Amino acid sequence: MNWLFDPHNWSGSDGVPVRVAEHLRYSLTAVAIGLVIALPLGLAVGHTGRGKRAVVSCANALRALPTLGIVVLLVILLAPHLHSNLAFSLPSTVALVLLAVPPILANVVAGIDAIDRNVLDAARGVGLGPLSIALGIELPCALPLVLAGVRIAFLQVISGAAIAAYVSLGGLGRLIIDGQAQQNIPEMVSGGVLIAALVVVVDALFAALTAFLVSPGLSRRTGRPVIPFRPASRTRTTPPRTTSPLGEGNA
Repeated sequence: MNWLFDPHNWSGSDGVPVRVAEHLRYSLTAVAIGLVIALPLGLAVGHTGRGKRAVVSCANALRALPTLGIVVLLVILLAPHLHSNLAFSLPSTVALVLLAVPPILANVVAGIDAIDRNVLDAARGVGLGPLSIALGIELPCALPLVLAGVRIAFLQVISGAAIAAYVSLGGLGRLIIDGQAQQNIPEMVSGGVLIAALVVVVDALFAALTAFLVSPGLSRRTGRPVIPFRPASRTRTTPPRTTSPLGEGNA
């Protein structure tokens, strides 16, 4: 671990802070694009219920795609046509977006599917339109699962963003690739440790963000016990006995 604590490795254009910033930039870009794709699609599928099985199956199939293989294939296809850094950054971004879309999409659909149908029927009964229901009721109610999907996507993308270094880009994967080329084991180990530490930090930040954004009722953090509703029991009351003013004997 001497490499990690060497001050020379924390300065300059290829220092650890620069690599961390590059790694986060790749990850944020991929997750943002994945959220733009998956959130509207998940809302549409969850709201209408059409194509739910096909979309979920497609999302699960995307998880099985080899990320490194996609990057190499796209570089081979695009490099003859793009004579700039875009020939390497675009394949990496596409591969990372394919990592980010499945968990977000599946969680958005699952979150909407878990909403009580009576709530949606009541919203339609008061005259709310489809867009108002989707954005005003379904999305807020599904927010815990939506944030969980974004959280999973972000962690997977951060772990997979090291592939960018395989096609001559930056990020913390650069430490692993360069360390392997130079047979510098401490540098390789430091790159892996930094990626793992970044995942832990981002996971903790997402946990705090979820606790801040999601209401206590939806996240079950409220301290009040839930008292089930019980209808009042119908007891048969006996009318009070009245006595004749003339007395019992003269009745």
